[in-house]
Amino acid sequence: MAGLNGKVALVTGAGQGVGQGIALALASEGVAVAVTGRTRAKLDATVKLIEARGGRALAVALEVKDAAAISTCVDTVVRELGGLQILVNNAQEVPLGTLEQVSDEAFSAGWESGPLATFRLMKRCYPHLKGDGCIINLGSPAAKRWDMSGYGAYGAVKEAIRQLTRAAACEWGKDGIRTNCLLPLANSPAMDWWTRERPEESAAFIATVPQQRVGDCEQDIGRLVVALCGDDCRYVNGQSIAADGGQAFLG
Repeated sequence: MAGLNGKVALVTGAGQGVGQGIALALASEGVAVAVTGRTRAKLDATVKLIEARGGRALAVALEVKDAAAISTCVDTVVRELGGLQILVNNAQEVPLGTLEQVSDEAFSAGWESGPLATFRLMKRCYPHLKGDGCIINLGSPAAKRWDMSGYGAYGAVKEAIRQLTRAAACEWGKDGIRTNCLLPLANSPAMDWWTRERPEESAAFIATVPQQRVGDCEQDIGRLVVALCGDDCRYVNGQSIAADGGQAFLG
């Protein structure tokens, strides 16, 4: 993809699943990738996968609910990799359950790890992204379900991220920063948990996907991030894009 070779990306929650798939796809285009997350062993595994393909990567342990840790992380990435042009906000603790079941603590964790962390990272990275930057925030097609029973808290934090995305696109477009929101349906650890713990519900949902399959973290989700960050999508800004085989309707 033209225009990505030599750039630097920071991807949160990159030790597994969608975050790892995005990191691998970006690295395949010559992007130096800082992979962040709470579990160092998972980050090191992602780095090894990238390096095995000839790419360049840096593991940075990060708790996204910690504002000071976010600041330190960004400083480390810029210092070690020489700049920052791409930010991918993927990390998210998921508060699942009915409104009566979700605790204040679970909802707060979802808020702090999702929209609040996204807000902090975007602001902290802004000075480095100016001129030729791209932000990809991760929403969820689960927030577009017609029946939100059991998904209200999760949908609420994910929809907040979509609004932050739109605001950043409108406010920072003049600064050469594009911001878009991706809503993926992917074969991630979260999907594995869902299919294992709620087999009937997950099977019924997957049956509504027009393409009749769940996306691959790297080939379906990561490659779309590559496209959105590349020159071919230089006029795409402020959009919410579902990568879910056609299941969600965003109209």
